Formats: sequence, structure tokens, C-alpha cells
Amino acid sequence: MATAETIPAWIALFLGLYVLAACVAELRTPGSWSAMIDDFERSPALRFVTGLFTFALGAVIYLVTPWNPADWLSILISVLGGVTLAKGLFFIAAPDRLMGMGRKLMAGSTGLIAGINAVLGAALLFAALSRLQFT
Repeated sequence: MATAETIPAWIALFLGLYVLAACVAELRTPGSWSAMIDDFERSPALRFVTGLFTFALGAVIYLVTPWNPADWLSILISVLGGVTLAKGLFFIAAPDRLMGMGRKLMAGSTGLIAGINAVLGAALLFAALSRLQFT
């Protein structure tokens, strides 16, 4: 069961698993991230629902993570929650700009971006597993 001091580690664990799964999906089927951007560009409803979900997820992460200035993981997860919340608002308010940034970021290098994200996801998993006690 999660306690106040383990909440950042649990969130890091689940975020790390999510990031790794998304990276594996892109590496197994190259171009799927670019196809998702195509779908977003064609569907205002999909952008809005994605923005709403991203906003809500970011708000939950930010609100449930206890702020502890002495704990770097607590700070990191709080910041990730705030950035996710802002990204959700951006998805709703200015999706065209977000899609443009996504296209420029991925310009033919989704494999490299997936690899970098996989390393970051593994780092989150490592940080989480180093803190959690499974009995």
C-alpha cells in the first residue's frame, strides 16, 4: 500500500512502465508516433479529449505528490505533474502549435527519440525500485 513517503516512487514506477511500453511500441512499429500526430491533426475531438485527459492526469499527479524539498524524486514527480497539466491545457488551447513542435522533434528520428525516452523510463523505474520495498 502506498504511503505519503512512497507516493513519488509509485508514480515514478508507473510512469517508467508507461514510457518503456510506449517506446517498445514505437521501436516494434516504427512510424506509429508519426501516425498518431497525423490522427491528432485530423481530429479536433481527439485533441480535445487527449488534452482533457492529460490535464486531469497532470493535476492528479501534482496534487497527490507530497512536496518534500529534501527529496529529489518528490520534486521531480511534482514538476512532471505540473508540466503534464500545462501540456494538457496547451493541447486544448493551441493544439496546432503542439503538433508543429511534435513534427519538428520527430522529423525522421522517432527511433532515436524512442531510445532516449526508453533510457529516461528505465531511470524512473530504477529510482522507483530503489525506494520501494516489496514484501
